[in-house]
Amino acid sequence: MVIRAAHRHDLPAWSVMRTALWPNTGDGHLAELRAYFAGASTDIVEAFVVEIGQGRLAGVLEMNIRNFAEGSRSPQRLYVEGWFICEAYRGMGLGKALIARAKQWAIERGYHELASDTEVDNTHSIALHKALGFRETERIVCFLKNLAPSS
Repeated sequence: MVIRAAHRHDLPAWSVMRTALWPNTGDGHLAELRAYFAGASTDIVEAFVVEIGQGRLAGVLEMNIRNFAEGSRSPQRLYVEGWFICEAYRGMGLGKALIARAKQWAIERGYHELASDTEVDNTHSIALHKALGFRETERIVCFLKNLAPSS
């Protein structure tokens, strides 16, 4: 098992993992990942994958730089935007290894905080975050109102 930066040849497997993580976001994953490799992504600043041999991937972690995160007072912090381990490989410490790599990357670049989020009902993710040293800062429900006139 190797934790490494994502490469362009990881696109197909990475896209499949993103679809599993965010099944309701449509099929724009490949376009977003291509933008990342073109240096044009506004959502991903760095990504790491878990390679389990012969180019096969078991997990991914995507990070971005945000200027706001609940509970943080730092002017900028690194944010875990996406973190996924394929079901067959869960419970083996791969998620922990990805967070450790993200932490190392952040410290090397002068960041003092690593922020993340999960859905309120994702008790497994909440427990995992806490086990890895994250502290819960807030629970929120977000809303959006469309301001376009009704048809």
